[in-house]
Amino acid sequence: MKLSFSTNAFVRYSVAKAVEKISSIGYEGVELLADIPHLYVHAITASDIDRLKETVAWTGIKVANVNANTVKGYYGRKLWDPVFEPSLANPDPTARKWRIDYCKKSIDLAHALGSPMVSITSGRPMPEITPERSMDLLRESLKEVLDYAAGRNIRIGMEYEQGLLIEFAWELTELLEEIKSPYFGANLDLGHSHVSGEDPEAVIRSLAGKIFHVHLEDIKNRKHYHLIPGLGDIDFEALLQILARYSYEGFLTVELYTYPFKPEEAARRAFDYLKALPFWTAGV
Repeated sequence: MKLSFSTNAFVRYSVAKAVEKISSIGYEGVELLADIPHLYVHAITASDIDRLKETVAWTGIKVANVNANTVKGYYGRKLWDPVFEPSLANPDPTARKWRIDYCKKSIDLAHALGSPMVSITSGRPMPEITPERSMDLLRESLKEVLDYAAGRNIRIGMEYEQGLLIEFAWELTELLEEIKSPYFGANLDLGHSHVSGEDPEAVIRSLAGKIFHVHLEDIKNRKHYHLIPGLGDIDFEALLQILARYSYEGFLTVELYTYPFKPEEAARRAFDYLKALPFWTAGV
C-alpha cells in the first residue's frame, strides 16, 4: 500500500501547484479533483492536460484516482455543499445523460493522465422517484459508463456515503454482485464506514478483491466531518492491518477537503501521523 493525498483540499491553489506540494511532502500518489476549480472536464483543454502531465512526470508522483464524485461546475457558481447531482440515477433524462457524458470525459482524463481509475457516487435519492426506480436508472447508466471505461482500460470505483442512494457497504456489495464487471468496484471511504457504525473487518471482507481505491480521514463522535488522522476516533493501525490481511495493495488517499485554508499543513500532519504507525515501521 502507498499513501496518496487528494487535491480537493488545495482548492485555493492551481492543480499543478497542488500536485507539487503533495509530492514535496512525500506522498507517492495524488488524487485529482475532476471539478472546479481544478479539472472540471467541460472546461479543461488539451494544453491544460499536457501541462499537468509534465508536472506529474517531473515530480514522479503517480495519479491514484480521478475524483469525479461532485460536479459543482455544473451550476456555474459557488456552492457550500458538495454537489452530487445531476447523478447517474437522476430521473431527468437530460440531466442523467449529462452525468454519463461527464463520467466519460473523466474516464478520458484518467486515461490521459495515467490514472487507473475514476471514482463516482450514486447520487442522492430524489423525492419524486422511488429508490427502487432510482436503482434501475443507476444500473442502466452504469452499463454505458462501464462499457466506455472498458474500452480505455479504466476502472470505476463507486463510493458510498451517508444520504446517498448507495449509502452502506451492503448496498454496494449487492450492486457489485449484480453488475459483475472487472471494471467496476469500490472506492472505499473508511471514514464513511465509521460514521455508519459498520464493522471495518466485515466491510473489507465483503468487498475484498473489489476494492479499487481507499479514502482515509479521521472521524470524531461519528460526525461526518473529515479530520486529520489522529484527531478523531479511528484506529488506523487496525484498518491498515485488516486491509493487508485481505490483500489490498493499492493507494490510500487521505481526503481532507475540510482544510481549504491550511491544506499543506493538513497534508503534512496526516502524512507524519500515518507514516509513524507500526504498520509501516514493521515493514508490512
